[in-house]
Amino acid sequence: MTAPRDGLREEAERRWESLAAARPDLRPAIDLQRLLVTEMIALLGCLDEQPSAVPELDAAIAAASLARGIPALRGAPVDVPVAILGPGLDRCCRHLANGGAGEVARHLLETFEAGRLNRGSLIAASLVRGKRAIEAGANQMGLSPDLVWLVGELAAAPLAHRLQQRLFAASDVTPAVGQALEAWDRGCCPACGSWPALIEYLTDRRLLRCSFCAAAWELRSRRCVYCGEDGEAFSVSVPVAEEPRHLLESCTQCGGYTKAIRVDRPADFPLVAIADLETLALDQAAMAREYGRPPLTEFPDDAAALARPCQD
Repeated sequence: MTAPRDGLREEAERRWESLAAARPDLRPAIDLQRLLVTEMIALLGCLDEQPSAVPELDAAIAAASLARGIPALRGAPVDVPVAILGPGLDRCCRHLANGGAGEVARHLLETFEAGRLNRGSLIAASLVRGKRAIEAGANQMGLSPDLVWLVGELAAAPLAHRLQQRLFAASDVTPAVGQALEAWDRGCCPACGSWPALIEYLTDRRLLRCSFCAAAWELRSRRCVYCGEDGEAFSVSVPVAEEPRHLLESCTQCGGYTKAIRVDRPADFPLVAIADLETLALDQAAMAREYGRPPLTEFPDDAAALARPCQD
């Protein structure tokens, strides 16, 4: 689900301008997101210019992982093209420093430049969603865990997107992957294990869209993404009257919520991030009702060591 780069930028600009007109208070957030999303589009383009930089995943290993309930990218070895993605870390630090993170982001950039934090290791850990390892390392080095996680995610996401696209497209010719995907009936992403940023309601489909790699998948029944509740505790509402396309799925059983939006077609990567910002009012409505989002699902620790940096 990725349009040509020029088309991505044009659609992104149109949506940012529309959002800024409707919500002038979000202009600083829009300006920062413009820089970061444009960076991800550029990194995606760099990967596309060097197709060999995106490694081939072993479909048999991925299918076996999925069958065990482990997301595909968490169970297959991945070589990280640091020479392409590493500079993106530095640029994201600069964007964040100028966009409000200030000295905290500049300190992180200095840590990269001094070689005290390895760029490839951070991207590799982000690719397998190793949040505990990233937080522990950041705390040990006196860095902001949330900022380190965000920067690693921004640089790793284009690779994660291309990996899941390539692997899941191969399901047409690799029956084991297709069968494992069809059997995946979980709220977390079958590619990377992240929760959905939002759900897209098409005419007859309910697509969960990954917050990291933008994979799209469906559950067999309409229920809470997090705990599986499908009774009265699970509900769908329209909390913002002037936005009837924006829905809130909430669950009193687990206290979780997921945003949903009626769309004509699925969003391209990385424009899911714009849809996430466009539906900020749903987050505000959910938090006002004391709903939240659970932490990432944890999988076997040995999977976290499978992504590895290539030499620069």
